[in-house]
Amino acid sequence: MNYLEAIATATATAPAEHLARTKARLADLYRRDSRPWIVAFSGGKDSTLLLQLVYELLLELGKQAGKTVHVVSSDTGVEAPNVSAYLARTLECIAHGAQEAGLPFQVHLVKPAPHESFWAKLIGAGYPSPTRWFRWCTTTMKIRPTRRIIEKITQHDGSVILLLGTRVDESSDRGKRIQNRQSTADGLNPHHEIPNALVATPIVDWSTEEVWDYLFSHNPPPWGGRHDFLLELYRQAAGGECPVVFDLSTPSCGGSRFGCWTCTVVKEDKSMQGFIQSGEVQFAPLNDFRDKLKRVRELQDWRSPRKKDGTAGPGPFRPERRVELFRELLALEKQVGERLISDEEIHGIQELWTREFDLSGTALKLAAEFGRRVETMDELDHPPLEQQVLDELLAAGDLEPDLIDRLLSLVLREYPDLTVWGSKAALEREIAQAIAASVERQGGTA
Repeated sequence: MNYLEAIATATATAPAEHLARTKARLADLYRRDSRPWIVAFSGGKDSTLLLQLVYELLLELGKQAGKTVHVVSSDTGVEAPNVSAYLARTLECIAHGAQEAGLPFQVHLVKPAPHESFWAKLIGAGYPSPTRWFRWCTTTMKIRPTRRIIEKITQHDGSVILLLGTRVDESSDRGKRIQNRQSTADGLNPHHEIPNALVATPIVDWSTEEVWDYLFSHNPPPWGGRHDFLLELYRQAAGGECPVVFDLSTPSCGGSRFGCWTCTVVKEDKSMQGFIQSGEVQFAPLNDFRDKLKRVRELQDWRSPRKKDGTAGPGPFRPERRVELFRELLALEKQVGERLISDEEIHGIQELWTREFDLSGTALKLAAEFGRRVETMDELDHPPLEQQVLDELLAAGDLEPDLIDRLLSLVLREYPDLTVWGSKAALEREIAQAIAASVERQGGTA
């Protein structure tokens, strides 16, 4: 039975005992200590179910609901426009509903900084569009922004519980990873890359049919609004959800999941195609542009003959090709009637071009031609040294972003002084673990 059949028939009612056990586990976990919760909310079915159960728990606890629940969502800036609009509306309802009910919720919508955005990297710096082996987009657009807010919360509170809507029923690979995780006596497991964060998966044993049935029968949600648009999104796209991403073990979201409309990691964007086939024909030009981004990265006359480190081999997109893509992107905005790039991103692109090849303000002039009046801004905050080194390495060759990020973090932050007894051996051990994890992610062998 697929998702749509489950919604239409609504015959697989979640057993009352199963629901009661899940709620009891949540209540016990909430009362156990003062560590704040972070609910990773993507707006898809699984994270919506998880958040609704948490929200209902706090309503039931009333004045006993003392500790804060942070709702963290991610907007890459290149989400499908209808999905991005739905997520923003839902977060607004959650924040307003919680405030009206006096519940200790804080809502966070994280976004990449202008220099981390998809367009800054691809059009500004000339990164070739992402591939399965060179998935620079996930690190810069999802992992970093999400980790920043979690690290901020952790620094304030010392430790957090991260609630994920992960389920064994999603896929056999996901089920194996869940079963292999080491858990504490409380059913929690340490996050393998985020310090002082323990992970809880309250709906791990829910089936897909049970998820749909609960959302279908508990509509509207307690924070207001309705689930109707969510159900319609799945009906149109016939896909899964793109989760809030914390590391590269999470698969790309392009294929049958809601994800970035620019995703070139997958062969074809089935969710966008589903939207178009369901009547959202205004998105067809977006899909065509995405196909072009995937195609041109392999063309010799689009790539510099040298990498940024000076070595021979396919390098970044040539300057004239970046200008061409920027012009087409601005024309695409006009065609679909959606804002596809922010003023801050345009300003950031101009900064990058000015440093590399353009002293005439070409990006700003092009924007003006298409009715985008980008105000003069102070020079944008530049990334710290660690990130500058990372970005240079990524632009120089097809290297895995998460591995480089991890190695730089080890050398610059975690083991800056190798004269400390035992630090050299520990660093070598962690480097070996990072490389082994990278090899496993890429499906290779050590």
